[in-house]
Amino acid sequence: MAFGLRRRGPSNFQRASDGSMTLIEHIRELRTRLFRASLSILLGFGVGLWLAGPVRRLLQEPYCSLPGSVNDKGECQFVQLGPADVFLLNLKIALWVGLIVAAPFWLYQLWAFIAPGLHRHERRYAYAFTAIAAPLFAAGAVLAYFVVQKGLQFLLEFSGDDINTTLEVTRYISFVTNLILIFGVAFEFPLIVLMLNVVGMASARRLLGWWRVAVFVFFAFSAIVTPTPDPFGMTALAMCLCALYFLAVGVAFLNDRRRARRADLGYAGLDDDEASPLDDYGLDVVEAGDPIDAVAPITAPKPLERRYDDDTT
Repeated sequence: MAFGLRRRGPSNFQRASDGSMTLIEHIRELRTRLFRASLSILLGFGVGLWLAGPVRRLLQEPYCSLPGSVNDKGECQFVQLGPADVFLLNLKIALWVGLIVAAPFWLYQLWAFIAPGLHRHERRYAYAFTAIAAPLFAAGAVLAYFVVQKGLQFLLEFSGDDINTTLEVTRYISFVTNLILIFGVAFEFPLIVLMLNVVGMASARRLLGWWRVAVFVFFAFSAIVTPTPDPFGMTALAMCLCALYFLAVGVAFLNDRRRARRADLGYAGLDDDEASPLDDYGLDVVEAGDPIDAVAPITAPKPLERRYDDDTT
């Protein structure tokens, strides 16, 4: 019994890459991607509602771990000015948690729509930058979490013992989340430095020559964006940014060295999809000899005389 094989046509990715998709098909593809991304965010929001309480208590921990923040009953209490403030705060936290939990799914849908319009080397760079961006943002968020405790301790000690401080919960959570967001975004600055080197706008030596300006900008930026006036948070953020900058410059030196090796081989200025020229690369060139004369035609052999049959001896 023979089974017929159904031929599969090109995928949507291949059709979008070669430009065979129409405008209506692109719009339908965008609608499908947005629907899937929205559905993943909605499911992540459901998970965020379940984790909103533990996440809120985790964000309250920097203040609750300070001396004097716990009352006589051993409880760390905050003030709620409106009856629905905590409810709305939990919804806000659930949305942030949902975006983080569903990030692999909705980022994939976004990437699946953008990637067909990029070259192969551009997609490779995008993979590398995305793989580096997520750990850098997480490192900045962790640093901000510890900076909050030092900053609050400085501010509460500065207020004096004659003032009883009780924090309002929504303003406190906004303070912590804004600081985490600022530190996370600031830690993405080395990617900008690497991008300048990858696209050829700045060499590693030029980036290293800008280190004095970079250090000054880092400390000025840290003094502006850090919401607490204590020197600990500003210094911690500025020192981390300086270390990441010099690390990015080191990676830029490796990239320049790799680019120089490719230039020596004659690959400079070529895309990954472009074939390299077939040069001699220093090899001895063998000259072609004289053409060989044509061979004379061979005459057909004459037939043998068959005077005798096969049985005659």
